[in-house]
Amino acid sequence: MYIRQKKSWELSENKVTPESVYLTRRKLIQQTGLAGFGLIMGSAPISAVPIGGFPPVRNTEYTLDRTLTSEQDATTYTNFYEFGSSKNIWRKAKKLNTDPWIVTIDGLVDYPMQIDAGELTKKLGGMEERLYRHRCVEAWSMAVPWAGFPLSNLVKFASPKIGAKYIRMETFFQPEIAPGQKQSWYPWPYVEGLTINEARNELAFLAVGLMGNPAEPKWCAFKVSCCLGNMGSNLSNHNTVYIYR
Repeated sequence: MYIRQKKSWELSENKVTPESVYLTRRKLIQQTGLAGFGLIMGSAPISAVPIGGFPPVRNTEYTLDRTLTSEQDATTYTNFYEFGSSKNIWRKAKKLNTDPWIVTIDGLVDYPMQIDAGELTKKLGGMEERLYRHRCVEAWSMAVPWAGFPLSNLVKFASPKIGAKYIRMETFFQPEIAPGQKQSWYPWPYVEGLTINEARNELAFLAVGLMGNPAEPKWCAFKVSCCLGNMGSNLSNHNTVYIYR
């Protein structure tokens, strides 16, 4: 397998011109009518202040041998069954308010708690970016730069008691805004489970953003993007973490 190594002079995808700067520059060009203005300003240094760990630092241990999926496709061709089964479900998912987003950690842990997702990401520390191929059982795949943390960081933070073997992640339940949760074909709320050892594997990753940007409701706030193999489609937001025998 051929793995392309990034050259020292190549920028990471998340270090290109910030969207806010780009839009401001484009507006200025339109207003002044200076078609060549972009070339003049192109060499000007841009300094973006990281907010909440963004932009993340690329972990060069995780690379791909293929072109990255476009941001448009990666953020709009998604599964979010809480809101329906169509692939353009991102429009309906905007109804979900993820700020604030309170995460409950309990079960066989030393320090049960409720904590805001933003504060949790700060405490987990060391946000990084990994290139992972996301492969779905529906016969489609994406190559995406995920931003987040090794899932083992969350396990360590939760401080499981001796004898704890499993992690149970349970999502929100708000059928008043998520019509898919009114359906009887699945016992909502959605639950994802894995063993403590799986969660501690170096490949297990808790993603909170992609393409250098924080997550949006349309494609979920927290998700385990990779854990020892194929996870199928996008996982739902997890706001409860149980650690048990």
